Amino acid sequence: MDQNLATAQTTAGESAVSGVSWAAVLAGGVASCALTLVLLAFGMGLGFTVVSPWGNSGVSATTFKIGTGLYFVVMAMISSAVGGYLAGRLRAKWTDINAHEVMFRDTAHGFLAWAAASLLGAVLLASPATALLGAGVGGAAQGAATAASAGPMDGYVDTLLRSPNAQNGNPADSRAELTRLMTSSLRNGGDLNPADRSYVASIVAARTGLSQPDAEKRVNDVITTAKSNLDAARKAAAQLAMWLTFSLLLGAFCAALAATEGGGMRDGTWGRDAFRRAKFVQQRR
Repeated sequence: MDQNLATAQTTAGESAVSGVSWAAVLAGGVASCALTLVLLAFGMGLGFTVVSPWGNSGVSATTFKIGTGLYFVVMAMISSAVGGYLAGRLRAKWTDINAHEVMFRDTAHGFLAWAAASLLGAVLLASPATALLGAGVGGAAQGAATAASAGPMDGYVDTLLRSPNAQNGNPADSRAELTRLMTSSLRNGGDLNPADRSYVASIVAARTGLSQPDAEKRVNDVITTAKSNLDAARKAAAQLAMWLTFSLLLGAFCAALAATEGGGMRDGTWGRDAFRRAKFVQQRR
């Protein structure tokens, strides 16, 4: 009966104390987010020093993309480890809890600190990231905005009002028409149909003085270049997303691992021998 009473008291004591120290979790998350901003600013400055507009200067595009991805991984490891360690070190000490439960709670504190830092960073970096992405794909965004501002029937109206003689058209109107036509055709990975391609070539021939075959060749070359650039942008975005995903997952692991170290140092049980002694003491109770 005494053993049952002691077990009931222990259970009551555990249920009265929360298993999560939210103050420590938030502190670790804020510290991790702040360190991420510092490392991000340093990385941007470092990137500007290795990129040059001059030919045969600076690193190549492939090296820059790989270096950026690796820097994301290192940045996530450092900031997440610091935040997780603080979350484990600053949490309240639990009494009458076995060593395995303490290890689990410390791991959970590190993961929660990483989650809080990720959410806080997403909120704080939403506007700067949108501005950077908008500047990076300004040309494509401008074309998409032009197509989006046009009505759904504008393409059909353009087809109805095409002039047999391209020289009679207004250059400004022709430019806007070609922008809508190419944007709508290439938006979903499509292509200009033969009639549209011939019409575009006739406008190019009228505006530049080229012959019809030369104008058609220029149209084909421009369309091929546009598709190549769009495909390169798609691949770069996919690679960046993969690097970010990997860095986030690795950051969660580092935060959880660092939290166990911080919690062990908080309780004085860090290290294999200390952990065994704590487990032995728990078994003797």
